[in-house]
Amino acid sequence: MSVLGRVHETYVYGRRIRRLAELLSQLIPPGCSLLDVGCGDGKLARFLLDQRLDLNIEGVDVLLRDRTWLPVKPFDGTNLPYPPSSVDGVMLIDVLHHTRDPQALLREALRVSRRWIIVKDHVLHGTAAGLRLRFMDYVGNARHSVALPYNYLSAQQWCELRRTLNVKVTQEVKDLGLYSRPLDYFFGAGLHFIALWERPAQKSEA
Repeated sequence: MSVLGRVHETYVYGRRIRRLAELLSQLIPPGCSLLDVGCGDGKLARFLLDQRLDLNIEGVDVLLRDRTWLPVKPFDGTNLPYPPSSVDGVMLIDVLHHTRDPQALLREALRVSRRWIIVKDHVLHGTAAGLRLRFMDYVGNARHSVALPYNYLSAQQWCELRRTLNVKVTQEVKDLGLYSRPLDYFFGAGLHFIALWERPAQKSEA
């Protein structure tokens, strides 16, 4: 592991996982079954289950690791191996910018979800935002052989994507506090969001 990789593991990864689990525990409705798409080693899902005993989480990933914190199924990065409306919700945590077609994967997530999805991703915003995001992405993921197309979207592009998919934001957090100071000044505020997206209720659901 490189020096940057060791620094990331020691000072960034653990805090990020704990904070994301905390945020997710506040966003996810009670008593849900979840699919964690692109779950990696499943550690985030494990931390979330420790905080929310009412949840049931399964994971899928393109790359299967030797050691995981929960069972992980393989998928091809495009087609989720689940029937329609088979889970209450789907999580895509720092996944969409690793695909060249975020809309296609989001459509799959909405297909297998009964109503909602949670998205944690980046916003291309601010001075040298692309460079900062690329640096974070490379340090955190290159050693795991994760695809790095660096496909970051602006706030306007995210808005257009939601409009195309016919989903609305019901809850959103933009100041995530993933990093300690002074790292958060450079790699935190303005570059991240986590949000609960929902489809409009059908007449039979109203």
